[in-house]
Parts: sequence; C-alpha cells; structure tokens
Amino acid sequence: MRVRLFVPCYVEHLKPAAGLAAARVLDSLGLDWTCPDGQGCCGQPAFNAGHPDEALPAARRFRRLFDAAEAVVAPSASCVAMVRRYHHLGGLAASEREALADLGARTFELCEFVVDRLGVTDLGARWPGRVAFQDCCHALRELGLFDAPRRLLAAVDGLEVVDQPDLDCCGFGGVYAVKLPEVSAAQADLRLDALAAAGTDTLVATDVSCLLHLEGRARRRGLPFRGLHVAEILAPDPAAARPAPGAQTSEATP
Repeated sequence: MRVRLFVPCYVEHLKPAAGLAAARVLDSLGLDWTCPDGQGCCGQPAFNAGHPDEALPAARRFRRLFDAAEAVVAPSASCVAMVRRYHHLGGLAASEREALADLGARTFELCEFVVDRLGVTDLGARWPGRVAFQDCCHALRELGLFDAPRRLLAAVDGLEVVDQPDLDCCGFGGVYAVKLPEVSAAQADLRLDALAAAGTDTLVATDVSCLLHLEGRARRRGLPFRGLHVAEILAPDPAAARPAPGAQTSEATP
C-alpha cells in the first residue's frame, strides 16, 4: 500500500515529536510510505474564521501532494476533518470537487487508519505508567473516532489508562479560544481538574492542538502536566516519552 504521511503545520512547528512518532508507527507496520516536501497548513484556521476562499489554495496544494497515495495518514483528527470537507468549498470546478471528495475518503487519522483500515489493534508497544485519555472534539464529532485509540492503548504493555469520555471541549477550538478567552480557560480548568482527580498528570489525546492548549493553561496555574499525542505511546521505542515504571512527572511542560 502506498501511504503518504501528512504532518500538519502545528505538529511540525510546535510538537514535532508527534509527527516523528507517527512515522515510527508506520515503519512498525512495514508500510511503503513517504512524507512529501512542501506541506503546509490544511486551511482550517481560515475556514473556521469565516474565510473559506482562503482555504482553496491549501486544498489544491494538498491534492497536488497527496493525490497519488492509496492512503493519506495524519496525526491530527482536526486536519483530517478539514481535508474531508474540501470538496464542499466554493469556487471548485466539478472535476476538482470530485477529486477532492475521493481524496478525502482516502485520508485518515492515524488510529483510525491502523484499526479501521488495516485491522490492527496491537502494535506491540510498551509504556509503563498511568495516563488519562480524553476525546478531542473533531475526532469524536466529525470523524466518529472513539473505539480505535482506546483499542490501541488497551493493548500497550504496562499502560494503565483512565478513560474520561464524558468531558466536553477542552476550550481550545481554534479561533474560539481567541474570541472567548475566559470561557476557554474555564473549560481547560475543568479538564485539568479532572486529570488531577484521575491520579495522573499525563494526558493522551489524538490532537496536538488540545494538548498544547492545556499545557499553556497548566503553566499559568503552576500545575504539573504532560501532554502526549497517542502516537508517542504507540510508537516503537519512544524513549524520550517514557517515564520510569511508576514515575510521575512533577513539573509543568516547559
């Protein structure tokens, strides 16, 4: 299978470890994959801010880079959700609309790809420690992603997962956090308080944006917090991400 790895701009620039971990997951599966040069923003910020026309160049660039792939895989549910709505953008020719709809159907979030497309639920990973897992809004509401990450994490040797499926948005929401900062911070506080109540300072999620938002709020409150993308748990030998058995981090992420 010809797979192309899509590394969203915010992953590349703000948490590249998630992209590298996704690459190691693809390696562990023995896939023929490449990561095209020239990638950039998927256009979601402009789209969500009410400027869909400004997302058109991103959609066309994405098609140029990824159209030859049998599957496109990304460590970001929100960016995958954006790709899947490309064909609804105005200003597209009929041929573009059809091609982008087809490409969207071949674009997957990492866990979704591993479990639902490949049928793999155990990657042979080991990660000793206790973490909490929470759903991200785009993953749950736009992709219907619920079981796949949980099944993969359940198979990780040494990992104890506290599932927190009933919490609402972390408060990031892209431009939402800018337009309604007080509400955004209050929602982040609810997530951080729930994490502390679960007896861990480590949160695992499918979207880096949510983790970065919570890291920032934790620093402001002086709370210990560690945000890990699910790929950092699942990837073979993620040495930099592993605590010693039974250890807990005691400082906020810098």
